[in-house]
Amino acid sequence: GKYYHKQCRIIEFPRYQSFAQAFPGTMPYSESIGFIADLRDTAAVDMVYYVVAHEMGHQWWAHQVIGPRMQGSEMLSETFAQYSAMMVMEKAYGKTQMKKFLRYELNQYLESRGREREDENPLMICENQQYIHYNKGSVAMYYLKEMIGEQNVNKSLKMLIDSFAYRQPPYPTSWAAVNAFKSNTPDSLQYLIKDLFEDITLFDNRITEASSKKLANGKYEVSIKTISRKVKADGKGNETEVAINDFIEFAVYEQEKDDAALGNVLYTCIKRVNKKDNTYTFIVNKEPKIVYIDPRCLLIDRIGNDNKKQL
Repeated sequence: GKYYHKQCRIIEFPRYQSFAQAFPGTMPYSESIGFIADLRDTAAVDMVYYVVAHEMGHQWWAHQVIGPRMQGSEMLSETFAQYSAMMVMEKAYGKTQMKKFLRYELNQYLESRGREREDENPLMICENQQYIHYNKGSVAMYYLKEMIGEQNVNKSLKMLIDSFAYRQPPYPTSWAAVNAFKSNTPDSLQYLIKDLFEDITLFDNRITEASSKKLANGKYEVSIKTISRKVKADGKGNETEVAINDFIEFAVYEQEKDDAALGNVLYTCIKRVNKKDNTYTFIVNKEPKIVYIDPRCLLIDRIGNDNKKQL
């Protein structure tokens, strides 16, 4: 959609507070969050760039499309601004670097839901719960994009802009967004909309065994055994295990730079996992060092350390 202003201004204010905010064409930005940032570590997330991208996202989400004063409105503003920022970062850093962003957002969500004193709400009916509309929203939207394609997500968001930009009351609710996603999601993936937006859905993916051997042709065979569980939680944290029938990513790497940045990928695929215990075999051209289930933290998996095995 169009950017309607003739300029874009960033205005510094002193360190009385540490935040940035978006007004039409103008973004107040704390000295502490951006102007004195230490960017010497080139491997770290450039938070200045990320926050500016988020505030620019608000030029569409909250300034063109605004929700009413009711549950779920923050999804139309903050979640979509987060997604806009993540896509800017993906274009700048590449898809292989997105794990560091997703891991941060996932950890913030998991830590914060453990401190919830009232009820944890699903994403589409959250109410002033930052860990949901910011952190969980980032992971949910990125996984949706990976499954239905960036073009279909963009098409859905454009439907909201075309229908509701600068509209007078009554304002669109989160149902307008959910219905737009449904209209651009294949029948085989409609369950994702309910999992991501209408329910609280959690996963437990683990690699229990992993080995590799060199073949006569010089290639390597990687064999793994995994456990995959899926649960639905209510607002109090009570969980009910449900049948898993989900698409999950697997990858084999030549090395791993660190826990936040993945190394050279030798093999990657997305498989439909429809039972708890599974065995997989992958063939790679070089000696593998590490194997992953859900390497980019696309799913809400509460224990990420058991998703990988050294080979």
